[in-house]
Amino acid sequence: MTDKKGFNQKKIEKLVRQLLIELHDNPDREGLIETPKRVAKMYSEIFEGQLYTNKEIAEKFNKCFDIKEVNQEGFDGLVVEKDISAFSTCEHHLATIYDMKVSIGYIPNGKVIGLSKLNRITQMVCKRLQLQEKIGEDIAEVLQYVLGTQDIAVYITAKHMCVAMRGIKDIQSSTSSACLKGRFRTNTALRSEFYSMVHH
Repeated sequence: MTDKKGFNQKKIEKLVRQLLIELHDNPDREGLIETPKRVAKMYSEIFEGQLYTNKEIAEKFNKCFDIKEVNQEGFDGLVVEKDISAFSTCEHHLATIYDMKVSIGYIPNGKVIGLSKLNRITQMVCKRLQLQEKIGEDIAEVLQYVLGTQDIAVYITAKHMCVAMRGIKDIQSSTSSACLKGRFRTNTALRSEFYSMVHH
């Protein structure tokens, strides 16, 4: 695990400078002279999630409300937040995963999470070297820690720069993936209700 104090900015700058040389360019020319520093600063932002485990992300954004604040009987319906926008970085080519929309559903188990925290958890999980399928698994695991429920669904659509810029060079296609836990895996009606709310 990377040191919680952050990344070694100076070392990243040196590595980026060497990469520019290996790419047959001159890191001392005007357009590139500040590039290593800019890249190191950007990496500290877009890879912040590398600094935390899923359990630590759960502790960081564990802001929930007792279900009795909704009603005295206890709300046990489906909660969905859809179309959370995010970016991530493909671990295979260090290319951007973009136009990403993340939809999350869960059945409360005595508490509900603040809606903004679903966004924050998604963003932090995406700030890692990732696979789209793993993003869904990570979000679900964090929410299982926070909410104490196994009944979680995460649906993701995204485009991948490694598909658009290299190899097949397909700029139109997108990838969809679903991570289904607990009753979302076993209950067809619940799964259909989730998909209906996501696609509505």
